[in-house]
Amino acid sequence: MKRLSSAERMRLLSFVCSFAWTDLAVTAKEKGLVKKLVHELGLSDADRKQVDAWLKVPPAADALDPTEVPLAHRHLFLDAAKAVIRVDGVKPAELDALALFEDLVR
Repeated sequence: MKRLSSAERMRLLSFVCSFAWTDLAVTAKEKGLVKKLVHELGLSDADRKQVDAWLKVPPAADALDPTEVPLAHRHLFLDAAKAVIRVDGVKPAELDALALFEDLVR
């Protein structure tokens, strides 16, 4: 994952956080997964603060365009989205959002 640029890392985490918010609540397990990703990605302090903010208020929907995910990273983004919805049990709204995301990035 560290092969991603700083902007791509933040794009990944914005999508992950948006999936955490799909059911309108971010659980402790979802926060834990996001924090683990933040650590693995080696984000700067400023980027960590932004991710923390996304865990309190979801990223703006108009800033999330799946078609802007680089082709080379689409599998990684899908895997991260799947991980965050699975971490606390999959809900129907999350499956719908994941299906739409998969359609848009394929």
